[in-house]
Amino acid sequence: MLAVLAWTAAFLLASPVADGLTYRLLGLRPGTALGDAVRFFAYEVPHVLLLLVAVVFVIGVVNTWFTPARVRTLLAGRRESVGNVLAALLGVLTPFCSCSAVPLFIGFVEAGVPLGVTFSFLVSAPLVNEVALVLLLGLFGWKIASLYFVTGLALAMLAGLILGRLGLERHIEPWVRERRALGTSAVERELALPERLLEGVAAVRKVVGKTWPYVIVGIGVGAFIHGWVPEGLLASFMGRSAWWTVPLAVGLGVPMYASTATLIPIVQALLAKGAALGTVLAFMMAVVALSLPEFLLLRRVLKPRLLGTFIAVVATGIMLVGWLFNAVL
Repeated sequence: MLAVLAWTAAFLLASPVADGLTYRLLGLRPGTALGDAVRFFAYEVPHVLLLLVAVVFVIGVVNTWFTPARVRTLLAGRRESVGNVLAALLGVLTPFCSCSAVPLFIGFVEAGVPLGVTFSFLVSAPLVNEVALVLLLGLFGWKIASLYFVTGLALAMLAGLILGRLGLERHIEPWVRERRALGTSAVERELALPERLLEGVAAVRKVVGKTWPYVIVGIGVGAFIHGWVPEGLLASFMGRSAWWTVPLAVGLGVPMYASTATLIPIVQALLAKGAALGTVLAFMMAVVALSLPEFLLLRRVLKPRLLGTFIAVVATGIMLVGWLFNAVL
């Protein structure tokens, strides 16, 4: 209870403390490039980190029920259409990044889960994760968070359906198919509530402990954009009229690898400077759903043709989402 009260007080005080630090202690003026950048940084660092701590703790507790073995059991034996929907939804509930989702992908294939269903999970798990949704909700409001949720979920289900219908199972590496024949088994102990809470604390130490420097770097980049990048510059290169910026954003995002928590402050600063929502979200989706480390891991499981097809389908879906958002918003 004391921890909850301390978190709430810190969250509510983030804005006035940022104002006091920027305008009173440092004596910077509102509306100046340096003043705006410092105020953005001073507010967003505690704001984002506090949100991240809360989300990771809750999901760490939830994850004690949605273990990899249980997710595998839920998906095994499902019809493809039902399995795609269920896999995409389970991807939302399980906090795995693109690289940590790959070992689960291998386990699903070994357990006999249809290939298209496993791809729906592989796209959904990093793309529509709770960290992204809660931070988007806290920073942009429920409309943008809901749009991201719906389009990300639809992209995961559609990608899985398309890849499943192409009949590319023969392009899985032979060693994976051999292990499928052996089957999998796991015995899990039911945890008591105090143990589940401790798992939540452990998740905070593990996830936040590793990601906080990258979050601060992301906020620093966002502060620079917020203070010094002219609005007209971004509006001209990333505005709605520049249709080519969506595929360019996807192309730039694929070689990168960053967490959602790192990207969202940058997204917030880009939008504040006039960048189009669809273009910015396409960039963020490409970074979190498609990355070079993920491709290297998947190459151990998938032959080049299937890996290339997966990349092409997901990248095309992300571009369509970007163009759709730019057209309707």
